[in-house]
Amino acid sequence: MEAPAEGSGGGTRARVAWCLYDWANSAFPAVILTFVFAAYFTRGVAADPIEGTRDWGTAISLSALAIAVLSPVLGAIADQGGARKPWLAAFTALCVAATFALWWVAPTPEHVVLALVLVGIGNFAFELGIVFYNAMLPEIVTPARLGRLSGWGWGLGYAGGLVCLVVVLFGFVQVDTVPFGLDTEAAEHVRAVGPISAMWMAVFALPLFLWVPDRARTRASLWRAARDGLAQLVATLRQMHKYRDATRFLIAHMIYTDGLNTLFAFGGVYAAGTFDMAVDEVIMFGIAMNLTAGLGAAGFAWVDDWWGAKRTILIALAALTVIGAAILLVESKAWFWGLGLMLGSFFGPAQAASRSFMARLAPAEIRTEMFGLYALSGKATAFVGPALLGWIAAWAGSQRVGLATVLAFFVVGMWVLWPLREPGK
Repeated sequence: MEAPAEGSGGGTRARVAWCLYDWANSAFPAVILTFVFAAYFTRGVAADPIEGTRDWGTAISLSALAIAVLSPVLGAIADQGGARKPWLAAFTALCVAATFALWWVAPTPEHVVLALVLVGIGNFAFELGIVFYNAMLPEIVTPARLGRLSGWGWGLGYAGGLVCLVVVLFGFVQVDTVPFGLDTEAAEHVRAVGPISAMWMAVFALPLFLWVPDRARTRASLWRAARDGLAQLVATLRQMHKYRDATRFLIAHMIYTDGLNTLFAFGGVYAAGTFDMAVDEVIMFGIAMNLTAGLGAAGFAWVDDWWGAKRTILIALAALTVIGAAILLVESKAWFWGLGLMLGSFFGPAQAASRSFMARLAPAEIRTEMFGLYALSGKATAFVGPALLGWIAAWAGSQRVGLATVLAFFVVGMWVLWPLREPGK
């Protein structure tokens, strides 16, 4: 299918199908990376939880490095080749296959390497697929509704991850009678989350490939597209001064995203360590925060279109800073729950508005390349936030003091973002 004019491709059906892809692929971060399989690996597969946590972090870090290096390169090649759906299909299939194969990770240390390789490949494919998925956004919706579609897609993604998580938790993992005769001694009821998540992704991603139009393919061979794409990427990097607003936004995004990712990574650790939450309570807290994040992304979608993506991001970051500071001061678990859920409601708007802002800033002819650089900006300094938090917490002997470093990322991100002018606003 060849996409019609910019912003009008495919109609309502295409836009719904595009949002459904967010619903589909969110099963991977929710079920595999965050809640179920990660816990199974560290407690059931690795020799001990400390070693497992180290190995898991190493695998994710290596895959993030590969994502950071390759996302702008492949984005530039895709811009030269025209079509994006073949790339998205390839990375979606790779993520589905790697996730399905987690079924064969038995609860023995002999399967550590297999688990880490599959998770690393899955994360690599998941993140690279997002580059091509995001780049399709401006071609299926008008600029006046970019924020709404991005926010609705992000909100639906949170919902999809949560629904899939509920299915695997209460249908397989935490049940008295395990279905299908799965062997609990071999942890088959937990290993089943791999195939379930894979099928979830495959089924709900299908409408995008059926109904969302794509740009026409050029006549360039893959070799020529690769050659021209690399040349274009080099030219873009040399001439980033011509894309001054996009460059400044990418720097701001790099800074505040580091804060967001650190907060995601250490929120459960803080809840358990400072408020003595049990594992099941931490999981319920995480589920509740994801729910409010999804509602926030969907609710602020209108704000994005009315006031602009930049203002939406600034509002979200300011709220995260104020509420985050309050969380660091409270002693009551009830207050922590209440403020934590309020905090979660601003995660989604910051993320969804960032995507729509990039879509507005990126020139159409290098849009996928720009979204590759956008992915790079989200990964390039991903180690800084966790490392700084850990060092400060150890130096001060306090999780509260360590977590306070996250607020600095939000404040600096706002400062860098503030002078930008948003197109059309």
